[in-house]
Amino acid sequence: MQKNPQLTDRNALERFRARALRSGNPALFLQEEAVLEINERLNEVNRTFTSVAIVTPFADLWRKYLPNAEIISDDELLNLKAEAYDLVIHSMSLHWANDFVGQLIQCRRALKPDGLFLGACFGGETLTELRVALAEAEVAISGGLSPRIAPMGEIRDLGALLQRAEFAMPVADTAIKTVTYANLSGLVTDLRLMGESNAQSQRRKSFAPRALFETASRIYADAFQAEEGRIAATFEIIFLTGWAPDESQPKPLRPGSASARLADVLNTLETPLPDPAPNKHN
Repeated sequence: MQKNPQLTDRNALERFRARALRSGNPALFLQEEAVLEINERLNEVNRTFTSVAIVTPFADLWRKYLPNAEIISDDELLNLKAEAYDLVIHSMSLHWANDFVGQLIQCRRALKPDGLFLGACFGGETLTELRVALAEAEVAISGGLSPRIAPMGEIRDLGALLQRAEFAMPVADTAIKTVTYANLSGLVTDLRLMGESNAQSQRRKSFAPRALFETASRIYADAFQAEEGRIAATFEIIFLTGWAPDESQPKPLRPGSASARLADVLNTLETPLPDPAPNKHN
C-alpha cells in the first residue's frame, strides 16, 4: 500500500533555513514580530512559568526573552518530555508540518495540567498576490500549474485543530502584515533569506524558465501595485492559544442547569416563538 506523499521535503527545508542563516543577514523580521507578539501575550498572563520549551528553527530570536527555555527542533517527532512543561511555544514553523494535528497533540502531551500552549505560523492569506501572479503566468506560458507556494491553513480550520488536539479554551486569532518591495525579485530574495523557499515535496526540481518570472513580475506589478510604484505582499500570522485540561479550569454549564430565566435577568418580557409549520413532501 502506497503512503500518501508528504507535504514538506524536510531535507530541502533544512537546507533553505541553513542557507538563510549562512547569509549573515537573514530576513527574519516577520519571525521577530511573532516573537514580540507572543512575548506580549505572556506578559498579559498572570502567571510565572518555570519550565518552558520552545519549538523553533530560529533559537537565537528567543534567547533574550526566555534565556532559560529548552529549545526544541521542529522535527516531525518533537523531542519533548511528557507533562514536563508549564509553557510550550511553537514558533513560526507549524505551516511546514507534515502532521499539523500531530504537532499540536505532542505539545499538549508535553504540558503539565493547566499548562499553556502558544503557537504562531503563517496562515492562508500569506503571499496571496504571489500565488495569483505565478499561477496566471504559468498558465499563460505552459498551460498548467505546479506547486510553487505551500498551502497554509485558514484561521477557522486551525482553531478547529486546537479542539481536535484536545486543548481547553482554544483561541485562534490573526495579524495581517503588508510588506512592500521594489519588484518581484526583492520579494523572492526576502523569502530565501527567511528560509521560506518552496520546500514542497511535489515541487518541480528543475529551474523555472526565465519567462515565467518575467511574466509573473509584470502581472504582479499591474495587479498589486502599492505606493510609489512598489508592489505589496501580504503575510498572515495566525496565533494559537490553548491550555492543557485541568479540573481547576472553568467549565460550561450543562444545558438546562440555569437557575434563572434570561428574560428576568434582562428585565424584559419573554415572547414565545410560534410552533413551526410541519414539513410537506410531495
